[in-house]
Amino acid sequence: MMRSAWVVAKREFGAYFATPVATVFIVIFLALTGTLTFTMGGFFGRGQADLQPMFGFVPWLFLFLVPALTMRLWAEERRLGTVELLLTLPIPPWAAVVGKFLAAWAFCAVALALTFPLWLTINWLGEPDNGVVLTGYAGCLLVAGAYLAVGAAVSAMTRNQVIAFVLGVAVCFLFAAAGSPVVTEFLSKNLPILAEVARALSVSERLAGFIRGVVQATDLVFFGSFIAFWLYLNAVVLDHRKAS
Repeated sequence: MMRSAWVVAKREFGAYFATPVATVFIVIFLALTGTLTFTMGGFFGRGQADLQPMFGFVPWLFLFLVPALTMRLWAEERRLGTVELLLTLPIPPWAAVVGKFLAAWAFCAVALALTFPLWLTINWLGEPDNGVVLTGYAGCLLVAGAYLAVGAAVSAMTRNQVIAFVLGVAVCFLFAAAGSPVVTEFLSKNLPILAEVARALSVSERLAGFIRGVVQATDLVFFGSFIAFWLYLNAVVLDHRKAS
């Protein structure tokens, strides 16, 4: 069955580069990453050769760019009526779900990899801990995977791409902002139990350890479970549609 998922992934990954979507996404991502890192991130003013400013902005950039990437995954298929054709093929719904997810995740990995000039820059300016840089990249890729899983599930629920984008951004924002000081302080004063839940479910809070070079099993389990849950939800929605 994984062969079916792999076939879908190759088809979807190639489709990104067959349209202007890939170019537009990558250009915008790289332009914003570089601009924010060197301006608001105070890249040179910090006096440290690392990529922490970039890693701090990447999750918030993905917050808008990833839903823009996933809004067409299933919504477009439903609008064109091709989702019915896909579901009649001799592949289980989960294989189509995993295939589309892996294609989008690989695309995000390509976008992240193209920021390598910044990595070269910090190695030219100083002697950074490249192990920490690698864990930072890994954390950002996991965040992208989490947002992709959410966006894909939301896209399967509607045939309108705009609605899929707005809902995707909204849901991802909840998990991104859950661990922010404003939210946790408010919950600590009013609902202390929910404050701990918010921290536990915060994607940005989980990323912080990777940025520092600390990879904890709990964080890996969180991202794995988070992605698996939303992919499962995606498959359930499609299976329900296939049954109906």
